[in-house]
Amino acid sequence: MFPVLSSAQIARIASCGVVRPITRGEVLIEGGQTNVPFFVLEAGEIVVIRPSALEEILVAVVGPSQFTGDISMILGRPAQMRLRVSVSGQVVQLTRDQMLSLIHADAEISELLMRTLIQRRAAMVAHGVGDVLLIGSAGSAATLRIKQFLTRNNHPFKCLDLDQGADVGELLARFEVDPAHLPVVICRGETVLRNPSNQEIADCLGFNKAIDHVHRRDVVIVGAGPAGLAAAVYGASEGLDVLVIEASSPGGQAASSSKIENYLGFPTGISGRDLAASAEAQARKFGAEIMIATGAVELVREPGAYGVRLEGGLTIPARTVVIATGARYRRPSFRNLGQFEGAGVYYNATFMEAQLCCGDEVVVVGGANSAGQAALFLAQSARCVHLLVRSGSLSAGMSRYLIRRIEETATIQVRTRTEIVSLEGNGHLECVQWRDGADAVMSKNIRHVFMMTGAEANTNWLNARVALDVSGFIKTGWDLTPEDLAAARWPLHRSPYLLETSLPGVFAVGDVRCGNVKRMASAVGEGSIAVSFVHRALAE
Repeated sequence: MFPVLSSAQIARIASCGVVRPITRGEVLIEGGQTNVPFFVLEAGEIVVIRPSALEEILVAVVGPSQFTGDISMILGRPAQMRLRVSVSGQVVQLTRDQMLSLIHADAEISELLMRTLIQRRAAMVAHGVGDVLLIGSAGSAATLRIKQFLTRNNHPFKCLDLDQGADVGELLARFEVDPAHLPVVICRGETVLRNPSNQEIADCLGFNKAIDHVHRRDVVIVGAGPAGLAAAVYGASEGLDVLVIEASSPGGQAASSSKIENYLGFPTGISGRDLAASAEAQARKFGAEIMIATGAVELVREPGAYGVRLEGGLTIPARTVVIATGARYRRPSFRNLGQFEGAGVYYNATFMEAQLCCGDEVVVVGGANSAGQAALFLAQSARCVHLLVRSGSLSAGMSRYLIRRIEETATIQVRTRTEIVSLEGNGHLECVQWRDGADAVMSKNIRHVFMMTGAEANTNWLNARVALDVSGFIKTGWDLTPEDLAAARWPLHRSPYLLETSLPGVFAVGDVRCGNVKRMASAVGEGSIAVSFVHRALAE
């Protein structure tokens, strides 16, 4: 994580910035600082310190021919650490824009910097070394939501459990926090957020601070799942001015997968979160901007252009739009489902959720690949996994390699023609009832259910501005009938492009699109293909 640069590499970096002296005791970067510079140390020593609500911690020491920074610099986010000179010397200093230009121009240095910055962030996440302290309870749905948000945004944090930490009470008293207001997020040891929304956390951490809301982009991409991120990578790498709007966290449903084994190029598999984090860094490296925890609420048609209206009322102007809002798992119509979401009912199966049900019996509902992957992952730590499938077999919707592994896993019980009829509990799920094909009802004391059933398109925000099929998915290309185009008053002499909607210059990719095959490779392919049509639309 701290490679030593050669003199030739330092000289190439120095040609892009300035060389200046540093003095012992000088603070080069403060936690929370924006427009963070990049330093290569020619002589002297720099210490990296984490400011904290608990105590100041020495994270690393940077010596001669080494460099500072982590992936926050690529993401354009505020610094998490304080950098202080411990031995006077000399540095090469680059602005973020200068560093990005260097990465674009120098392949060798680009590979070295990107690999190192990513590895440093991975180590910070693994050890909880960051600028966020979360205080909550393991059984709290709100605590789980915040953990998921920070984790899926690859932001390091330390979590203290009120039920287990003896020193938590003293810390709450220090910040004048009533335990009734938990969970609490403490940013940079000073700002206290009581049961904050994801948007409030993003604002406090400066996720979107550098984004200009007025500037008209070549393309605004709504949704940062695999399709949206692919469109961002290809668009930005080809010189387009790209902004991605994401209502929650990058990665979409793919980021909730513990392991993806059938994606080309990863023979041993890769977690959805790792893939999403890498794709986000790749898009940002090429200059794409990504707005986090900000949902789109309306597609606005303006003279000669479009706008995407956000929660809060702001409208982002765009010359073209790519809709990549994906699909979400269908929520069953149980009367009390909402009270158990995050408190026994989950829509993700990652390490966080697996920790909550270690040694317990769990239920996974669904018959597609996502359900199979979840069952296999949870079987590593759960006592027993009941896989409930409405159809008569797994073969209709699941890959053969997953079926074989499930059949060979003794702790997974597949129950076909079976569905849940009720959920019961007081504050947290305690009991599940299901009915099998013979109409026999079984009641089990189970505290954890993972719902991975079907898919509903995330298209409500469009208010029928584009043509949809009967299930609410967006029609594109040849799926658009003459009646659809007449109703939309299609203004051009040409027919819509392959991924174009009933509005010229508005495209749909990935799971949100009618006819999509619901595979990650397909979503990535559509996102990349859409950029070629964006170029054509911009040229018209």
